[in-house]
Amino acid sequence: MHTQPRLPQKIFNWFCVAFLVYLMLVAVGTVSSGFKLFSGGSEGAKEIFAFATNPFVALLMGALATALVQSSSTVTSVIVGLVAGGLPLNIAIPMIMGANIGTTITNTIVSFGHVREKAEFRRAFSASTVHDFFNLLAVIIFLPLELAFGFLEKIATSLSQLFISDANLSLKSMNFMKAMISPSVDFFKSVLGFLDGKSLGIALVILGIGLILVSVTGLGKILKQVMVGKAKGILHSAIGKGPVAGITSGAMVTVMVQSSSTTTSLMIPLAGSGMFSTKQIYPFTLGANIGTTITALLAATAISGPTAAVALTIALVHVLFNVLAVAIIYGIPMLRDLPLKAADRLAIIGAENKLMALSYVLGVFFVFPSLIVFAMR
Repeated sequence: MHTQPRLPQKIFNWFCVAFLVYLMLVAVGTVSSGFKLFSGGSEGAKEIFAFATNPFVALLMGALATALVQSSSTVTSVIVGLVAGGLPLNIAIPMIMGANIGTTITNTIVSFGHVREKAEFRRAFSASTVHDFFNLLAVIIFLPLELAFGFLEKIATSLSQLFISDANLSLKSMNFMKAMISPSVDFFKSVLGFLDGKSLGIALVILGIGLILVSVTGLGKILKQVMVGKAKGILHSAIGKGPVAGITSGAMVTVMVQSSSTTTSLMIPLAGSGMFSTKQIYPFTLGANIGTTITALLAATAISGPTAAVALTIALVHVLFNVLAVAIIYGIPMLRDLPLKAADRLAIIGAENKLMALSYVLGVFFVFPSLIVFAMR
């Protein structure tokens, strides 16, 4: 007979959940910091973008730069700066689309925290890669249309004139998530202070991945104990109640934490432990896609001077791209199911052959785009 844990045990369990969630966020931040050091951060992104000579290459460069820098916000900021410096919008827009693809690598890395349990890994890998396939499908639909008609650029250019103002709506000063995890990430940097440059970057990535494995494994076990009764009901009402609730929750959480990678990564242990299916998490992921563009839009409204219109145009392209992608792909049943089916199929293959799963991550986010960069040199 199953007995409910006593109050002190419940409190301790929730404390463990809070600690493990924090540890996972620190782990993701550590991996991100390591990637930035290894790739050169925003300067590295600029070097990568130097090879973007046509829209297709620009798309791949956006994906590669974001995967390396581990921050679509950083990459988007670089793109805005490049546009202000003369980069054509018809090259910048595919870069924005590529950044959408590259940012999904973080939650896919988190899914490997379940790699030791086949069933858990299949569920977690499916929940993480549905984001990949949705963004890929969005690019397949919208990039040809944009190249043919330039509708995103035209609409965004018109709208930018309405939004330009002197009001500073930037959320940069409210980024409490960064303030929470930065001290811990800085501590790990100081511990590894005997290394420098790329060596430090590699060490931080390895450390971060190790912390992800520890935190996700522990989180998966303890969530099964705490997510019962009222707690489970509250979570299901926010995420699993329906598409509108899921999309709204995903957008709101992402605006608060200012990171779609963080938002979607938090869902992976819930999927791996079997509390939510990929189909239930799918709308929440789409909400995160929308939420991350709202943050960029608010930040862009803080820019004044001759580059204000350009900054807003690029930010609005990002908003329009993600909102229209959700409306069309999720709104049409035939298209809605494609990312789910592709993610489930890949997860089955990946669970049977972990090397194939790793090859997918390395190939899609790093090897293929890097080969294009090398070929263009």
